[in-house]
Amino acid sequence: MGPARPKVLGSRWRPLRIWSRRLHQNLRKAITWMRRQEGSPGHQARGLAIGVFIGCLPIFGLQMLVSLGLANAMRGNRFLAMAGTWISNPITNLPLFWLSYQLGSLLMGPGAAGLQLKDLNPDNLAGLGWAFSIRLILGSVLVGGLLAAASGVGYRQWLHFRRRRLVTPPR
Repeated sequence: MGPARPKVLGSRWRPLRIWSRRLHQNLRKAITWMRRQEGSPGHQARGLAIGVFIGCLPIFGLQMLVSLGLANAMRGNRFLAMAGTWISNPITNLPLFWLSYQLGSLLMGPGAAGLQLKDLNPDNLAGLGWAFSIRLILGSVLVGGLLAAASGVGYRQWLHFRRRRLVTPPR
């Protein structure tokens, strides 16, 4: 008989299990909420795509308001449009905007700034001005367009699949 495992080992992973369970429950709630939205699949997908597109733009603090206005103008689901802006959050902001800047630099050239990842601090970014901003905006529009198209089409297909599955009896 080998040595007994200390009880501390099991309790070390307990917070991770609790966190994982809560994350799973919250994801289920979010998916249930998205399924219960009103409107046709096109209406819902258009709202989500608008929100994802606006969420990719560097207009911090205005993203939800702009997405709400665009959803009203383009007849998309307003709640899904506001939820779609959550693609940019404190965890995803840096990778999302770094990718956008790199894509803009790829299309326009590195420019005089030649920004590297080590240069990302508020003091350096304030002095970069237009050369940095135009590359970031161009890249954000392209990344936002691609992610919006993918999320809108994917969400609409998912809704159609769900409705077919609910209507078609199992064999």
